[in-house]
Amino acid sequence: MSEEKKQFTYADAGVDIDAGNKAVELMKDSVRATYRPEVIGDLGGFGGLFALNTGKYKEPVLVSGTDGVGTKLKLAFMSDKHDTIGQDAVAMCVNDILVQGAEPLFFLDYIAVDKVDSQKVANIVKGVANACKESGCALIGGETAEMAGFYAKNEYDIAGFCVGVVERSKMITGDKVQPGDVLLGLPSSGVHSNGYSLVRKICFEAMGFTMDTMIEEFGCTLGEKLLTPTRLYPKTCLPLIEKFDLHGMVHITGGGFYDNIPRILPENCDALINADAWEVPVVFKKLQEWGNVPWKEMYRTFNMGVGMVLVVSSGEADAVREHLRAAGEVYYELGSVVPGSRQTVMKGGVFGE
Repeated sequence: MSEEKKQFTYADAGVDIDAGNKAVELMKDSVRATYRPEVIGDLGGFGGLFALNTGKYKEPVLVSGTDGVGTKLKLAFMSDKHDTIGQDAVAMCVNDILVQGAEPLFFLDYIAVDKVDSQKVANIVKGVANACKESGCALIGGETAEMAGFYAKNEYDIAGFCVGVVERSKMITGDKVQPGDVLLGLPSSGVHSNGYSLVRKICFEAMGFTMDTMIEEFGCTLGEKLLTPTRLYPKTCLPLIEKFDLHGMVHITGGGFYDNIPRILPENCDALINADAWEVPVVFKKLQEWGNVPWKEMYRTFNMGVGMVLVVSSGEADAVREHLRAAGEVYYELGSVVPGSRQTVMKGGVFGE
């Protein structure tokens, strides 16, 4: 009699459908808490439904953005802490569409894992949902892809996709930027989500630290400092966009000051930045010291404590400052727009002059 042939299941191949379904159950409450009135239906559909309130706009323009968290994820794996990394994914997207004047409406996430750990996935999504709620956008869909043998054990990737809306007349494109405009900076919460390949090389290769290394200057472990989630700017900036005629906004991400600010400058303008205008957070000072990183490289790689730049006309600058003060927001007098050739020019501090 022939030997009975083994029967294989999807679980034998490393994919656990039940674990995926359990993860969805664990995240449902967090996701529903983000819903705006425009959301139609519930979790479980093949697509997320959102009825745009067209009566609110004369000429609505949809603005979309997508991004991931990058190698900051490696630190989440190292510390086995997954409840804040979702905020990084949301922030990278909502902050990007915000600078064009858009109110974030809805968000979708994509999480790819080697093997579904229901609680871990739920923790990731909880971070996404909390950030969506703070940003005023609904988490209306997502995908958790179990890809056995594709990712290393206990590792995953996460990406986000955001759609927002802006009245065409309120779009911020940079075409109004002109010499004499004032540059105001809003503080970052830390390293945010850029430059972590360099961070890891400095901290773990050059210095031999671990995530649990206590850093006296930080008053906490290295891991706690480096996993601080990216700041969400919609609550602070949407009222400014509504109230004032902002000439430009810049989300300081990869490329730092040198590559991001010129993106909204006309060809005949420079951004003149005074590096003495704010106190660079200690995390950046220590990274520079530990890695002996040239200062220009620091300002081209990291946000250096400034996560968002507002370009304001000289005529409205005082009113914008007063609005920020009244809202309890810290801001920095970064500098001004001057005649030039579409560059960021740094002065003061480590740059001299």
